[in-house]
Amino acid sequence: MADPAPRHLPLALLYGALCHGTFALAGLAMVWGLFTGLTQAFGAVPYPWALLANAALLLQFPLGHSLLLTDRGRRVLARLAPEPFGTTLATTTYAFIASLQLLALFTLWTPSGIVLWQAEGAAYWLMCALFAASWLILAKASFDAGPEVQGGWLGWTALARGIKPVFPDMPQTGLFRVIRQPIYAGFALTLWTMPTWTADQVALATAYTAYCLLAPRLKERRFARFYGNRFRTYQARVPYWIPRLPNLRSRKDA
Repeated sequence: MADPAPRHLPLALLYGALCHGTFALAGLAMVWGLFTGLTQAFGAVPYPWALLANAALLLQFPLGHSLLLTDRGRRVLARLAPEPFGTTLATTTYAFIASLQLLALFTLWTPSGIVLWQAEGAAYWLMCALFAASWLILAKASFDAGPEVQGGWLGWTALARGIKPVFPDMPQTGLFRVIRQPIYAGFALTLWTMPTWTADQVALATAYTAYCLLAPRLKERRFARFYGNRFRTYQARVPYWIPRLPNLRSRKDA
């Protein structure tokens, strides 16, 4: 039975506030940074050193994001909160770190000033609509996957209630009925649908689209170990990244 007034409630609320506050700031920085093609970031490293600084910012998110999902990374996460609550708070800590990484990327980037294309007129509004739609897809996919994990509140709310975190089941509903990796696909769409294309944005979009295509392979290996034949059946039924087109011939025959 959950403790109605756990003594560690202040710690849980502190972690929750830090996680969600940073998550909101990172989200705003990412939306604005991508929408403007990274032209208004605050980095001021002189060139050519800015190339190295930007490369470091570019690499730190996918590397850190992936390493913390390994067995060793999960042990590190468990040590980043006071004992004995590290494991309970791991999802909150993970979301907090990911938010810090994205906040650093989109605020500390040093813009090159090289604008490749600027949409105007009807094209501007079309790209704005596509940009908004890509974010809606990403939000929907995150909700379908389990917002308590994606948003980081699973850990701190469990600690606040004095219970163990209960993870959502393997996602198979919503956008996960169409493709297996809608979060990564939605994230990739946000990288290419802005009205301002710059050398910075193209570099980031190219690198992170490659990450979005490759990184889920590691995630699927973990799912195969954890869910076994249940995931393999789902994997055989649902495509990886691109939805299957309707079989018009079979419909006509029917």
